[in-house]
Amino acid sequence: MTAFGYIPRDSVLHRLTGASKLIMTVALSIAAMITFDTRFLVFVIIISLVMFGLSKIRFSELKVLLALITLFLIINNVAIYLFAPEQGTLIYNTRNELFHIAGRYSVTAEQLFYQLNVSLKYFAIVPVALIFFLTTEPGEFASSLNALKVHYKIAFAVSLSLRYIPDVQRAYREISQAQQARGVDISRKASLRRRLAGILAILFPLVFSSIDKIEQISNAMELRSFGRMKKRTWYAARSFSKRDFVFVGISVLFVLLSVLTLVVNGGRFYNPF
Repeated sequence: MTAFGYIPRDSVLHRLTGASKLIMTVALSIAAMITFDTRFLVFVIIISLVMFGLSKIRFSELKVLLALITLFLIINNVAIYLFAPEQGTLIYNTRNELFHIAGRYSVTAEQLFYQLNVSLKYFAIVPVALIFFLTTEPGEFASSLNALKVHYKIAFAVSLSLRYIPDVQRAYREISQAQQARGVDISRKASLRRRLAGILAILFPLVFSSIDKIEQISNAMELRSFGRMKKRTWYAARSFSKRDFVFVGISVLFVLLSVLTLVVNGGRFYNPF
């Protein structure tokens, strides 16, 4: 499993500046969140998957992360149905019942269609977000943020956060292996209680080691007078190229198309009923 962080590749998306990828991610996320038009969401998903292919990052490198996202999506859909089983009928003002379960719980075509659109939003946003995190070198991203007039202290904090994600994952694996060598069993063969106790035995050292590393970084930055100057230069700074402007322009176009669906549908929801 690859750590969730920057994965170096030679691709067109890796050659974009961090700022342009951030704008692209935010723009496509806003476009997907604005509307519940199924046709538009499917189009965004196709574009997102094409971009993911261009990044040359393999889904096999993200199996655990994708499994967690899928689990969260399932839990979210179950929660929506449990708390609002008639939300779809309220939105589309029709009721086509497929079958009755019990009490107030029935499965309607409108509810299924509504929850399908909710799921499509995840599939539209997740690939773009992954592209941003996996193709953006933290130092270069910090310099790009600063170029967008974000204060360099905030940009540097974001950069440290992105750099620290793989370190936390690496530390977790090392502590886990050390604890298993001492007899702590967190495999599927162990009971749920023992597995939870084993995970806690890993998390506590991980938290304390993380706090210790944060203190070391803070002391190092303070010794180097970080923050004393109003501005700073960046080793990894890059200016916008034509490629960046093209991708940013396409992203803004998607936001405009999303707003256009509101006019075409007379609201956020596309109603096939």
